[in-house]
Amino acid sequence: MISNIIKREPRTLVENKISFAAEHSELGIYDTYQAAKKVDLRSDQILFCGMVTGKKIMHINGDNIEFSPHESFILAPNQLVKIDFPLAKLDSPTTCIAIEIAPERVQQVSDSLNNCTPMLQDFGEWQYNPTALHTHHSEQTQQLLTRIVSLYSENNPDRAYLIDLAINELSARLLRQQSRDFIIAHSAKDPEANQINRVIQYILGNLSLPIDIDHLCKIALMGRTKFFNVFKNHLGCTPIAFQQQERLKLAAKLLEKGVQITEVGFEVGFLSSSHFSKAFKCFFGQSPKFYQMSKLKPQIIN
Repeated sequence: MISNIIKREPRTLVENKISFAAEHSELGIYDTYQAAKKVDLRSDQILFCGMVTGKKIMHINGDNIEFSPHESFILAPNQLVKIDFPLAKLDSPTTCIAIEIAPERVQQVSDSLNNCTPMLQDFGEWQYNPTALHTHHSEQTQQLLTRIVSLYSENNPDRAYLIDLAINELSARLLRQQSRDFIIAHSAKDPEANQINRVIQYILGNLSLPIDIDHLCKIALMGRTKFFNVFKNHLGCTPIAFQQQERLKLAAKLLEKGVQITEVGFEVGFLSSSHFSKAFKCFFGQSPKFYQMSKLKPQIIN
């Protein structure tokens, strides 16, 4: 969890904001001290939001999306979202950080990725897709957001340069997540389009089984070194890490349905409950038990 959040005496009880500006971006820290409904949020920049404490319900495009700590919610420029704050209290505020990033900066990062790590022709080029994105934080993204908050708020002679580097990294992670989602969806629609699609669908269809790298190389028609490089370039991680992440995402869905924790772990391929709990907490930032309780508990705004 992001722990270095600055607190000041609030001027308002709903979406009290503290701002820190940089050349191509701005950090806002929002605290809400009372339950509220349908509060508008919009920016003319790309808005990268990260939950710190509490919970929000994001109403966008007809969907009602639960937004919790260890998650990101990214809005396109001028995209409107209405927010509920079901848990906010004076002694337990709902806190969120929001980083406004100029679209031109994300385009620069996209151009660099296209030059350095081009994707297969079936997937097109690296580019920002101006739609809302709700996703879970990796541990690396969580650490990056913590570092960004520190950089904006400290008086460092290299502050502008370091913020610039951090925003570039955050932009790259945004592009990576959008591309990964697109590639997985593409593989489901056309599993035989290319080697990566075939491998992805094999892994997703056999999540509970141990990965055999040699078999994946045969599916991809590649040697081990080339296969690892191509897979990591497109998915951002190794095949084993990809399987682990997808197992845990499936586990989260089962927990949300009320399936017993022990059963969930074995169903998605973990051989012990302790290993499952440790991996789940590392990925989601909370134990399976706490995650399930938070998702099943009804949230009511008085």
